[in-house]
Amino acid sequence: MGKIIFYEDRNFQGRSYDCMSDCSDISSYLSRVGSIRVDSGCFMVYERNSFMGNQFFLRRGEYHDMQRMMSMGMMFDTIRSCRMIPSYRGSYRMRIYERDNFGGQMYELMDDCDNIMERFRMSDCQSCHVMDGHWLMFEQAHYRGRMVYFRPGEYKSFRDMGYSNMRFMSMRRITDMC
Repeated sequence: MGKIIFYEDRNFQGRSYDCMSDCSDISSYLSRVGSIRVDSGCFMVYERNSFMGNQFFLRRGEYHDMQRMMSMGMMFDTIRSCRMIPSYRGSYRMRIYERDNFGGQMYELMDDCDNIMERFRMSDCQSCHVMDGHWLMFEQAHYRGRMVYFRPGEYKSFRDMGYSNMRFMSMRRITDMC
């Protein structure tokens, strides 16, 4: 079970909201998020309500202010929703596809991939099927740039999911003890 606490102001000041599961609209509890404390578990935080927009992965720790979080790679300054990532201790397996609807080249991953271009000579990834585990996919090689969380399921078209301007170039398993 995870627990994340959102504070309106920096340095854990102002009103707060404790959350122990998914929350699709943090703005109904707080007017803004200035700092965050993750007491246990791992969470994805989202720029917009209903788990939409840019995402950022948070593990247990203290995040004193939004400006510092942006220097850690978070590419937005507003948090409106969060999703708890469940603990997982099994094997990891995901198939990535060059085109929508599982078309084109296909490669199966069971471990992290820091660069699909170098490893598979694959220039684009437009769909995937996550069979086991929880994964983060990044728009740049070496786990940089914007990220997206994928849990087990079929993702037939990243474009239809709203990621038409992103090219996923690296993938990492979420192996933290969430």
